[in-house]
Amino acid sequence: MLSQENSTIGFIGTGVMGKSMAKNLLNSGYPVIVYNRTKHKADELLALGAEWGSTPKEVAQKANIIITIVGYPADVEEVYLGENGIIANAKPNSYTIDMTTSTPSLAKKLYEEGKKQQIHVLDAPVSGGDVGAKEAKLSIMVGGDTDAFTELKPVFEMLGTNIVYQGAAGAGQHTKMCNQIAIASNMIGVCEAIVYAEKAGLNPDTVLKSISTGAAGSFSLSNLAPRMIKGDFAPGFYIKHFIKDMKIALEEAKAMEMETPGLQLAESLYSRLSALGEDESGTQALYKYYQQYSNTL
Repeated sequence: MLSQENSTIGFIGTGVMGKSMAKNLLNSGYPVIVYNRTKHKADELLALGAEWGSTPKEVAQKANIIITIVGYPADVEEVYLGENGIIANAKPNSYTIDMTTSTPSLAKKLYEEGKKQQIHVLDAPVSGGDVGAKEAKLSIMVGGDTDAFTELKPVFEMLGTNIVYQGAAGAGQHTKMCNQIAIASNMIGVCEAIVYAEKAGLNPDTVLKSISTGAAGSFSLSNLAPRMIKGDFAPGFYIKHFIKDMKIALEEAKAMEMETPGLQLAESLYSRLSALGEDESGTQALYKYYQQYSNTL
């Protein structure tokens, strides 16, 4: 049985969300070994007592629970597969949790490859952005074996408050696609509502007081609309990563012969923003499409 006393957590990917997640694990008393391509992004964690792993291979060799949250499916493949990857170097009966938003097919592949090496692999993408990561209030969607999920539940509880087992390998990633589809169209509505309020001569902050707790309420309306109004477009979640997620969802929907006009529209608008240099902005920067760019696109 896993316990905090016999567990060492390897954490790969200390970006906007990963850094806060690793910090919560450290603050909970787990020993943590971190790796990131850019070492200085892990400086705060190292100052708090995390150990540095120079490669994913080293992290896998030292830890018995390895968590990854990187950028793209190609990055997931790089850290998991091959002779220097996690699966080839983790100890038998280790547990890995990929919390990147990636493809369901890759999640299934990692599960099968891990099984060959007696390594338990879960796909567990998250939702909640930078705020959810900082406050350990993420929504965590888990795919894989139920026994592995049960063993790792205490770790998940250090990271989130809504932890749901969704099914076999890949189910976590499919659930995250549902999440991103819902957000995509919702963000269009949030931006249009705020711009409408401004053009009607209303105080958008006051408008939010009325609509954010009614039937129109959503995470984006409550947490991202205030940032739009203030002109704060710092990333809680990068536009470039959201575009990646939407493209995965579009491909999966196409494979299921499903039409997704709302998702297609959102992806096209965000791709236009990307072409104008907004890749590193937060998803709330869709507001700029209406305020600054709509006449030039």
